[in-house]
Amino acid sequence: MQQVTPMAERRELISWALYDFANSGYTTVVMSTIYSTYFVGVIAVSSVDMVAGMPTLLWSIAIGLANFVVMIIGPVVGALADHQARKKIFLLISSIGCVLATALLAFVEPGEVLLSMLLVTISAIMFAQGENLIAAFLPELVPKEKMGRMSGYGWSVGYFGGLLTLGLCLWLITWGQQQGMADTDIIPLTLLLTAGIFAVSVMPTFLWLRERAVAQPEEDISYFRLSFNRLQHTFKKEIHFKDFFRFLLCLAVYQSGVSTVIVLAAIYAQEVMDFDREELIILIMVVNVTAAVGALICGHLQDKIGSVPTLAITLVLWIIAILTAFFATESVHMWIAGNLIGAAMGSSQSVSRALVSKFTPAERSGEFLGLWGVVIRLSAIVGPLSYGVVNFLSRGDHRLALLSTLMFFILGLLLLVWVDERRGKIAAKVHS
Repeated sequence: MQQVTPMAERRELISWALYDFANSGYTTVVMSTIYSTYFVGVIAVSSVDMVAGMPTLLWSIAIGLANFVVMIIGPVVGALADHQARKKIFLLISSIGCVLATALLAFVEPGEVLLSMLLVTISAIMFAQGENLIAAFLPELVPKEKMGRMSGYGWSVGYFGGLLTLGLCLWLITWGQQQGMADTDIIPLTLLLTAGIFAVSVMPTFLWLRERAVAQPEEDISYFRLSFNRLQHTFKKEIHFKDFFRFLLCLAVYQSGVSTVIVLAAIYAQEVMDFDREELIILIMVVNVTAAVGALICGHLQDKIGSVPTLAITLVLWIIAILTAFFATESVHMWIAGNLIGAAMGSSQSVSRALVSKFTPAERSGEFLGLWGVVIRLSAIVGPLSYGVVNFLSRGDHRLALLSTLMFFILGLLLLVWVDERRGKIAAKVHS
């Protein structure tokens, strides 16, 4: 496959960032806020023999299962996308799958735990695969020295997409309550709204984003075997990409904490701090603004001082935020923790995507970003499941479960010391 010099126009860059705008409503509504608390507080609780801590554990299992599937197929799909130059086609399939599964969640009744878990798992698989594929376009669009800024723009636009979707859902919930509707009637409407916003706002991406990669000649070998061979080749080249693999280890650890916060922070606020749904939605809306600002600022900052120093700052911010939430006794403390989490989340996710892209040879973007996706998915299994298991074993003690999350950020910060950004960028250039 030939290496292509990035020559994306402004419209195409906007269309790339708009994918983050489109899919962020899904994470905000389904994963982080409305449906996660609805599952724990309504869907699972309505089932018989549901002991304390079990609903949270079941939610963690559904998310963990989805990420396990993506961890297995992510590199395969990435390698196939590189070989066939079909990242855009696979991105379309994953987007349609996420939209449909989200819409179908609207028809799940209280007590139908297994059906809800199945649809959540499918939607999360499709969402995660889309994340991997859209990230694989980044090395084709801008030079390495501008990747931090572009990644920051994408995350920032994404958080505003989540803010818009969540704001409309809040309006819908308020309207429904004024009409005397029950949660079982209102929440399904928010899921249909979320799916609709995703479907509409993702259209510019498929209209304007170009597939720059060139397909390789067909080989007399199965695509799965071909994908395995390419990945095997990547691991054999570990000596040349030592900083890429060191960062993947660091990422696996701290991202476990990030993944936990994404899918369980709203449950923590609801179960520990007694936040009602409206207060919770408003908090998450404010957090989305904070996250967007954090992503934007750190996108520029990492281009000036480097991605590794910027990431270290965000991990320190994460540690402070988790400690604030752990010791919170009043709602104002949770508001402070929430906004610290927002700033840290927007920053760390933007930096990690850009840093992986800097360490990635341009012609193997799908493959290397597929490995990045494996690590992201592994962390999304380990983090939430560790929280869910601790919560279950402690009979619903969310504060104790939060301590496991804190450990991920502390260890991640220690591992970051071993990553040399300059050396990793040189390796990507020399061995491309």
